[in-house]
Amino acid sequence: MSRPAARVLGMLELLQAHHRLTGVELAGRLGVDERTVRRYAGTLTALGVPVEAGRGRYGGYRIRPGFKLPPLMLTEDEAAAVVLGLLAAERIGLATEAPATGSALAKISRVLPAALADRLAGLREHLGFTMRPRDPRPQPATDTLLTLGAAARDRRRVTLDYRSWRGERTRRRFDPYGLVFHAGRWYVTGHDHLRGQPRTFRLDRVDEVTTGAETFTAPAGFDPVAQVTRGLAAVPYAVEVRVLLAVDLPTASRRIPATVAGLTETDDGVLLHTRAESLDGMAHLLAGLGWPFTVLTPDELRTAVARHAARLADWATADRLDAARLRASRGHPAAPRND
Repeated sequence: MSRPAARVLGMLELLQAHHRLTGVELAGRLGVDERTVRRYAGTLTALGVPVEAGRGRYGGYRIRPGFKLPPLMLTEDEAAAVVLGLLAAERIGLATEAPATGSALAKISRVLPAALADRLAGLREHLGFTMRPRDPRPQPATDTLLTLGAAARDRRRVTLDYRSWRGERTRRRFDPYGLVFHAGRWYVTGHDHLRGQPRTFRLDRVDEVTTGAETFTAPAGFDPVAQVTRGLAAVPYAVEVRVLLAVDLPTASRRIPATVAGLTETDDGVLLHTRAESLDGMAHLLAGLGWPFTVLTPDELRTAVARHAARLADWATADRLDAARLRASRGHPAAPRND
């Protein structure tokens, strides 16, 4: 798309987003002079978009009230980005409880030019993923996600009706600092007035959220992602794990993200520190790294590692996989989750 055409569309987007803009304001945002703005207004009018120009102190440009644009005006690159984004979001679980991905893709396809819609259909039909699809998990209500996002932006205090992992229900006054998507789940983190300290909540456990009139100020430099990962590492039903890895810190950091475990360089190697719900799963993870390691805590993890090693040795020497082994392999615990 040529730069003049892109600027004409840019002017259209500005007029859609604002009730009225002066020629000076439009010229400044588009990087052109006022004469060019008048020419762009004429171009839009010729394309069927009724741009009205007012004179005098309160004059300016606006789109005639009541005029509705076609639902989508996307370039080929933009349409591909939207479709790929929707497909990826569905794959990784970045969605709410409403199954909207399929209907959104159908609507986009209906309003795109036929040739472009056909090319995107070919992409969708023959696109494969190496990553496994996420296991089905409870997802938050769309309204919950949008309400908390707006409250975090506007720094407005909310009231949450929340269910804990034990099933206990509480009502909390909460200052939302930010939203985080981690390991297939949505979280909100901020200051919980019931406990008087920063807390993290799963959005799928929020039954209702109401935005109030009170405002708040978030702490300077607050990192929602770091807060969520630290909070999940301290869940009460997980076991503390400390393992010394015989590898350097840069190598360990490339294989083990901060969302899985904390890594600290020591004189003897890299200390891995996390909490795990499944020690069998943690043994599976450690064996898959391919580095020598020493289990510091807990002692039960050593037993889990030995059990996993024996299972691997058994599989390596077996001539065939009998039904009992097949059932055992299917029941093998997954890698540990920290949520």
